[in-house]
Amino acid sequence: MAHNTDSVDPLRLAFVCVENAGRSQIAAAIAETQVRVQDRTDIEILSGGMDPAEEIYPAVIDVMQEKGYDLSTRTPTQISRETLEECDVVALMGCSLSVDDLPVGVVVHDWGFIDPADADVESVWAISTEIEQRVIELIADLPTEAERQNHTQIQ
Repeated sequence: MAHNTDSVDPLRLAFVCVENAGRSQIAAAIAETQVRVQDRTDIEILSGGMDPAEEIYPAVIDVMQEKGYDLSTRTPTQISRETLEECDVVALMGCSLSVDDLPVGVVVHDWGFIDPADADVESVWAISTEIEQRVIELIADLPTEAERQNHTQIQ
């Protein structure tokens, strides 16, 4: 029996918040690490904000550095609705978007984490730990390339 060896497009996962200076940056860094650790080359990680800040919050950079994630060279970026519409999964980290703003077919997780903008280091640590737990669970639950390929072949 011949098997179809064509690969499917990468699964696009976006983390979105208002300024892309805290929550979504934390989530993206954790997700990128999980993708490497789990050898999930079939997942593309995106991160952005609807109204990006000038820089990532210093407390976020410090806490994430302590946790082993280097955010020092990252900068907040804008993410467009068009980009979000091309995603398979979008995690809303607490922003002005709602589930209703995204097209049918995009799986949306509305997590609504507290904004670490003016938070102290202990609070940022707690917020980042919550985000870490959710991101690890999400990556583990995403279908593999083989599962998505089998699903495509069945349709």
